[in-house]
Amino acid sequence: MATDAQARYVGAIDQGTTSTRFMIFDHDGHEVARHQLEHEQILPCAGWVEHDPHEIWEATQDVIEAALGRAGIAADGLVAVGITNQRETTVVWDRRTGEPYYNAIVWQDTRTDKIASALERDGHGDLIRERAGLPPAPYFSGGKIQWILENVEGVRADAEAGHAIFGNTDSWIMWWLTGGPDGGLHLTDVTNASRTMLMGLESLQWDDELLALFDIPRSMLPEIRSSSEVYGHTREDGPFGGEVAIAGDLGDQHAALVGQVCFEPGELKNTYGTGNFLVLNTGTEIVRSTNGLLTTLAYKLGDAPAVYALEGSIAVTGSAIQWLRDQLGIIKAAADSESLAGSVEDNGGVYFVPAFSGLFAPYWRSDARGVIVGLSRFNTVAHVSRAALEAICYQSRDVVDAMIADACLDLKTLRVDGGVTSNELCMQIQADVLGVAVSRPVVAETTALGAAYAAGLAVGFWASTDELTANWHESRRWESTSTLEEREAGHRQWKKAVDRTLDWVETD
Repeated sequence: MATDAQARYVGAIDQGTTSTRFMIFDHDGHEVARHQLEHEQILPCAGWVEHDPHEIWEATQDVIEAALGRAGIAADGLVAVGITNQRETTVVWDRRTGEPYYNAIVWQDTRTDKIASALERDGHGDLIRERAGLPPAPYFSGGKIQWILENVEGVRADAEAGHAIFGNTDSWIMWWLTGGPDGGLHLTDVTNASRTMLMGLESLQWDDELLALFDIPRSMLPEIRSSSEVYGHTREDGPFGGEVAIAGDLGDQHAALVGQVCFEPGELKNTYGTGNFLVLNTGTEIVRSTNGLLTTLAYKLGDAPAVYALEGSIAVTGSAIQWLRDQLGIIKAAADSESLAGSVEDNGGVYFVPAFSGLFAPYWRSDARGVIVGLSRFNTVAHVSRAALEAICYQSRDVVDAMIADACLDLKTLRVDGGVTSNELCMQIQADVLGVAVSRPVVAETTALGAAYAAGLAVGFWASTDELTANWHESRRWESTSTLEEREAGHRQWKKAVDRTLDWVETD
């Protein structure tokens, strides 16, 4: 175990949708080292998105070892490690062997459309909204577990016998880090559990009535814990090469809220990654949305009361830029989108709605599919690239408008983080679309930082959230240069484009 003199850093495993990384932070919240590896996106057919759980675990081991090597730090240099993860992505594996029964079904996957539609059609939607704070949608884990139980041979029998267990990728990684088949801990935290459609918002426990709707055996599910406590320790024969306390566990967007130190009700952040996720701290009060937002857990720090949030989840933002690169081939690297889009003064009348997985908040339309509209002979790939950046910003505005309606939010500044915030043109467009300032912190990768903060708080490395707030510093600010008339004219055209995406897929 680390001594006080030796343990000067906190680590964070950030298992995301397209990559896995390990980051190391010092007491001031500064990055010491990182290593990151991408993993394969498995696309068996239209609307299906999968990951190989073994590849994710192998990448996790590799990035830990590489980052520790770069920093010259051994296990006794880390006071604790936190985990943050892509939420809703569903893994079901055999606790006896560690073998997955099926690939991980990713949060973007839409194969469970019919399950979600049937729940709504049969009158169960209101119960799910009331208990779990979520609408029936293919986004969440419950339907994905049900699909595996119904479609993968042998899983139902093994689940009934107590052998088949479920977890999001936080649980999968923690289980392996703490021993795997040899006594690995089967745990999750309240934020990840809140994304399953299976946990009661008030009880913070698995809800038997919700489990019955999906016909999921309770024995499959991990134990729900707080987001900040010592869950257990890594094995000496694991990637850390010694015992380290695992003491933080947060879904990625909740971790980013902590990393952005949004600890007061009314504070809001927007994370720009594969998708966009706006999260508004509503304090210890559960706020029910009437405008298409999710009521969810913000975090629970140890024995303190749970803190709740409103969230607007957007499925495709940064991944639309990857689509321009990988599927259309109009850019060679994601960063090229900025220079290409910046080569034209405006979008030339082109609007791009990347509803590749349907539309999430505030629409919740799984029947929608992507469109590019307004094309004429005048338009070039530069206009399409600019329209893709604008789509990121318009989708965020739709969610901000919903938050203003639900929570009487008076937004003056939007705190932003994530990889897309390095695109300065996109951030200027965001400020202009919203009509408010956009602020990026010095540490833009706040997801990993939030997991580190949760772990460090659990072991006393940081005494309180006040210390974390003192660590936050602004790196760059973009002020709005648009007029109200310009903003509203652009948004009207965007809403017309959104209308063109609807009713494309028959879900019943």
